[in-house]
Amino acid sequence: MTDDQLRSLPPLIPREVIFGNPTKEHPQISPDGKLMAYLAPVDDVLNVWVGDIEKEEYRAVTHDRDRGVRIYFWAFDNKTILYLQDIGGDENWRMYSTDLETGETTELTPYDNMQVQVIAYEKHRPNEMIIAMNKDDPALHDAYHLDLPTGKITLVAKNPGNVAGWMVDADLKLRAALASTPDAGFELLIRDSEEAPWRPLVTWDAENSLSSAPLGFTRDGRAVYLHDSRNANAARLVKLDIGTGDIEVLAEDPIYDAGSTMENPDTYEIEAVSFVRARQEWVVLDESIADDMKAIRKLNPGDFAVYDRTAADDIWLIGFTQDTGPVSYYQFDRQSKKGRFLFHTRPKLADADLAPMEPVSFTARDGREIHGYLTRPSGLEEKKNLPLVLNVHGGPWHRDTWGYNPEAQWFANRGYACLQVNFRGSTGYGKEFLNAGDREWGAAMHDDLVDAVNWAVEQGIADSKRIAIYGGSYGGYAALVGATFTPDLFTCAVDIVGPSNLITFINSIPPYWSAFLKMLHNRVGDPESDADFLKSRSPLCRVDQIKIPMLIAQGANDPRVKQAESEQVVAAMKEKGIDHVYMLFPDEGHGFAKPENRLKFYAAAEEFLAKHLGGRREK
Repeated sequence: MTDDQLRSLPPLIPREVIFGNPTKEHPQISPDGKLMAYLAPVDDVLNVWVGDIEKEEYRAVTHDRDRGVRIYFWAFDNKTILYLQDIGGDENWRMYSTDLETGETTELTPYDNMQVQVIAYEKHRPNEMIIAMNKDDPALHDAYHLDLPTGKITLVAKNPGNVAGWMVDADLKLRAALASTPDAGFELLIRDSEEAPWRPLVTWDAENSLSSAPLGFTRDGRAVYLHDSRNANAARLVKLDIGTGDIEVLAEDPIYDAGSTMENPDTYEIEAVSFVRARQEWVVLDESIADDMKAIRKLNPGDFAVYDRTAADDIWLIGFTQDTGPVSYYQFDRQSKKGRFLFHTRPKLADADLAPMEPVSFTARDGREIHGYLTRPSGLEEKKNLPLVLNVHGGPWHRDTWGYNPEAQWFANRGYACLQVNFRGSTGYGKEFLNAGDREWGAAMHDDLVDAVNWAVEQGIADSKRIAIYGGSYGGYAALVGATFTPDLFTCAVDIVGPSNLITFINSIPPYWSAFLKMLHNRVGDPESDADFLKSRSPLCRVDQIKIPMLIAQGANDPRVKQAESEQVVAAMKEKGIDHVYMLFPDEGHGFAKPENRLKFYAAAEEFLAKHLGGRREK
């Protein structure tokens, strides 16, 4: 940037404010509505705090001193906090229980090298929970009944080898299973009771497998709710009668998939469903909440979700996200239809000069319409010819959305335009768009990113000589592809936990992903039958093409993208004398949970980008 442009930028926001621990986040209300919990730091480590929802007197009730608590929830007894924790980012989640009266924390799943998954817990059975664990076979999650007061665990169902997920009815009876099929699809199995045999209810072939899924049973257990893209392009919200097979379409859109739902905690009926277009839009299905939704929309201009509800359903916790402010939470009283502001996750950002996020679209080289978001620095009279960071989302079966994005704001505050692209293969835009990414890693999916950069240059937004490609997971792979497949387009690249060799990546996935292996073979490639094809799409095989400096960051305990994925490409770059920086975090996994590690990475990335793109950095 020119000196005049740099001087026109708003005050520099410290990295600590953007990427350090939040002041408070993820509030959860107790089932009886008397207490509220949230996550907040204790000695810079996130822990659960609990207090009276009407007062400001809160105390820490968990005492983690390492990675911090990130996943927690209330038990329905109103006096127990349950949370999940792994070690060093290995994603071998264990479950813990903290008694609020005694302060005692108990490990409920004390098994080594095992991952617990929460299947369901229900207010009418406050002392029970159904969980899944792979303690007997690392590849298979069996279903178990957990008695919370005693900690007793009882096997409910063995995984026959192909079950990717379990589903219970309103009585916590295990009655449905999502099983993989040999053709890379999934089948929803059903049974009338826990003693009855399984039978297929719905089959989704490979074309529909990533845009369809079961959501839950009705209260009487006679029907199931589904996201279902069969006989449609985009996933519809439907209700399927188990006895007759009849399907009722509750909500649909020709282009956009049905998304998050709101369920009544008593009747289990779905009251509303969201469609994420340029922004999130809610469709109300139950008129009994229509006035509530109207009142909530008046509280804050951002997009919102109902994060928690009391057992009596009289109090809701609402979270709002907006592009130019931190996430904010409100307590909403359904009787008075009034909301009370609770807190911002990062109050220091509430008055900061943040940059608006603009929905954008362009036409790809094959005529396909591609959507995304552009965030440009505030304070500039002319927001043209800017250094640009192409920030590629992970997944790749995921999508970017509108709202507060810490990296987008960081880039904009440092003087860069940030472009986020929902390239083909991204979710939310219907199955045709999603499936257009099959076997297109490093090909048409990357072409969409290249076309996005060219669009930004043609529009006068970006300076063609100052463009970085940046991302994590699949986005890290895309950064490696950018440096090896199209090295003349980019000035530099930042890869965070990205696969460099698709053969070694697929061959080293976690054992408990085995039910999804056929899907990976179908959508990415089979290392046995497609070895040459996968090599042709692997950045490691094109290291000779790298012309630009690279920053690579990796967690040593990453179970999804192993450390070897970064090590092998770093070794090849070292051998060839290619300019690079490599950061290995020994106590992290697939991303950086510890604030000190996050801040160390972002400080290095900020220096790297300033050196090669010319933006500003924190001293």
